[in-house]
Amino acid sequence: MDEAVVADLFLTQRLGLVRLAFLLVGDQETAEDVVQDAFAALHRRWSRLSHPDRVLPYLRASVVNGCRMVHRRRSLMSRFTGERQTPSRSAEAATLLGETRREVSEAVRALPRRQREAVVLRYYLDLSEAEIAEAMGVSRGTVKSTVFRVPAGRSTTVSRAPGQKRNVFPWPHTLPSRL
Repeated sequence: MDEAVVADLFLTQRLGLVRLAFLLVGDQETAEDVVQDAFAALHRRWSRLSHPDRVLPYLRASVVNGCRMVHRRRSLMSRFTGERQTPSRSAEAATLLGETRREVSEAVRALPRRQREAVVLRYYLDLSEAEIAEAMGVSRGTVKSTVFRVPAGRSTTVSRAPGQKRNVFPWPHTLPSRL
């Protein structure tokens, strides 16, 4: 195993993967845990990778799957407790997010899981349909239809002032690259 390669990947890709996970799960601590688990799995499986040159797509898929597991656990816990677990945001994290970024982040989190994954991978990471399909484990057609249906199937406006609304998903392809 080449530990230097994994360490270099960690240094160069961790922040982007944490941002991806944050948008999918909604809190910083869980996002960091998901990414750490993805890198630990990569480290354990390094010698068995059939395509070591395709590590970044493997990591992205691992992070997306880890986020899905978090949502399954939260759903299971809400069945037993009767309360919906919502991620809490620290005062620092809330302060760091600007108003527009917070609105976009909340609108993205309000999307159903599959749409949220597709939107984040497409507009935040700027991945191609093929790369999104690989990360999500679905076909390219599913990616196209999922992304296409977001504005039609979900209210994408937020209040600005009484009586004023603003579209936070300025389609077609102008979602900010950094949410």
